[in-house]
Amino acid sequence: MASFYNQATLSYNGNTTTSNITTGELLEVLSATKTALRNNYTSNENVTYIISIINSGSTAFTGLTVTDNLGAVGTGETARYPLTFVPDSVRYYVNGTLQAAPAIEAGPPLLISNVNIPAGGNATLIYQATVNQFAPLDTSGSITNTATIAGTGITNDIQVSETITTADTALLTISKSLSPTTVTENGQITYTFIIQNLGNTAAVTADNVTITDTFNPILNPIAVSFNGNTWNATTNYTYNDLTGAFATIPGQITVPAATYTQDPATGAWTVNPGVSTLTVTGTV
Repeated sequence: MASFYNQATLSYNGNTTTSNITTGELLEVLSATKTALRNNYTSNENVTYIISIINSGSTAFTGLTVTDNLGAVGTGETARYPLTFVPDSVRYYVNGTLQAAPAIEAGPPLLISNVNIPAGGNATLIYQATVNQFAPLDTSGSITNTATIAGTGITNDIQVSETITTADTALLTISKSLSPTTVTENGQITYTFIIQNLGNTAAVTADNVTITDTFNPILNPIAVSFNGNTWNATTNYTYNDLTGAFATIPGQITVPAATYTQDPATGAWTVNPGVSTLTVTGTV
């Protein structure tokens, strides 16, 4: 409900007088909500948004536009958009029935045109956006995404927002290398495992990180180190010199959290992974 006011002016023979002020209430019959299907995000993943528009009035709204700011931070040329619209992801429903896709301009900002809401009915827009390089990833990071609904018959534009926050978790990857790649019988080789953490939270003992491998050819004997520190069999790892089966004991591997650097010129974030290194050296 919105109040409106009106006052008339009477002019005659160079004189002016005003009327009393009338006050009215305008009942707004269009309402909307915006929801993300997940509360948290990580880099490069898709987030699904749902905008639901309800018309409680007796007259249809036609040709409306929905403008999504894709989480814009700042304005004008300095604006940064942490979300990128996923092409062809829009699904448009009227009273629960799938409709032909409305007109789309990917932007940023995203513009969806020709949205219609029947009298006493509803419309639903479902679409996806990808978390890009402008999204903050540290533990205090968040994206507030706002959509504006406008068009003929709407007295005051309707704005709906949804905020999602960073997923505070470790995101681990592993790579393995061999040195040397050519070895003589009864020679030594070294396997190096690089564990990287792209997440904003360290992988700690309680996360029970483990690495398992089966060395072929079998190595015997072996020497193991983690981040430059010598590891001991049974305390830090297990190894079967008959099968080549190797496994770290859960909780022995920890990996620091990543750090993030923002380019002051472009606003883009760079991930600096946390790194831990496991090496296994053995005789073929």
